[in-house]
Amino acid sequence: MNTPGSLTYVYVVTHRTGPLGDALVGLHGIGQAPLRLLPLTADLTDPAPSTSLASLAFVASDVPEQDFNETALKNHFEDLDWLEYVARTHHDVVQAVAARASVLPLRMATVYQDDHRARQALSAQQGVFSRRLDQLRAHTEYGVKIYLTPEAAQPPAADPAPAAGPGKAYLQARRAQRHSRDAVYQQAEQASETIEAIASRHATQRVRHAPQRGELTGPQENVLNDAYLIPDEQAGQFQAAIADVSQRFPDLRIEVTGPWAPYSFAMPAPGPTDAPEPPP
Repeated sequence: MNTPGSLTYVYVVTHRTGPLGDALVGLHGIGQAPLRLLPLTADLTDPAPSTSLASLAFVASDVPEQDFNETALKNHFEDLDWLEYVARTHHDVVQAVAARASVLPLRMATVYQDDHRARQALSAQQGVFSRRLDQLRAHTEYGVKIYLTPEAAQPPAADPAPAAGPGKAYLQARRAQRHSRDAVYQQAEQASETIEAIASRHATQRVRHAPQRGELTGPQENVLNDAYLIPDEQAGQFQAAIADVSQRFPDLRIEVTGPWAPYSFAMPAPGPTDAPEPPP
């Protein structure tokens, strides 16, 4: 039941269980609002439905309508502080639920007019959601990134040599820098191929994200930004194998992130007419 002047904000799709419902009691969403399980029907008398479809539920909370209606969202998406807070809180809820159950994370700022509209959206996609949850059970997302460090792309210090004219010295320096950078790119390509071979042994799915740029990477150049879906029983082997690759390519920075809820492998949120379409 929504409080007056509020909308229903949904974080994930999951399966409704008694233990998960108990765990949500101590968790809060955006604006410190209490979290709740929002199943397909409002009948909460059966804490453990007998079928996978019947047990589907959103994890939801109330948010102020004045901050999350379509007009307000357009304005808020220009407010970096507001975006950071909502994104972090959304992520914290997703991770907390994922630690207790299989989840399909929904896009940030997925809101519905009320609980009834949210249940309609859940019902419309219940078959897709249920199949996807079954596929992701006992799997976790890990990210692998390769960075070229600024130091690795610098040419090696030259041995003392007879002085050259300014023009010749400049060309020599540029040539050395180009050769050094080419060598680092070759290492990155070899590392990428090695990581791909490791993933073929452990990952069930892969998503290639665009390399990051700007403030996210600083002076380093990101040349690989992949996400892998790894069975939980193989996670340790996968991480150890990637760590070994890092040792073999000291001129690169190879970073493993995770474990994460399967953001890169979840289905997109349903979009009824009353739910504003959030950005990617």
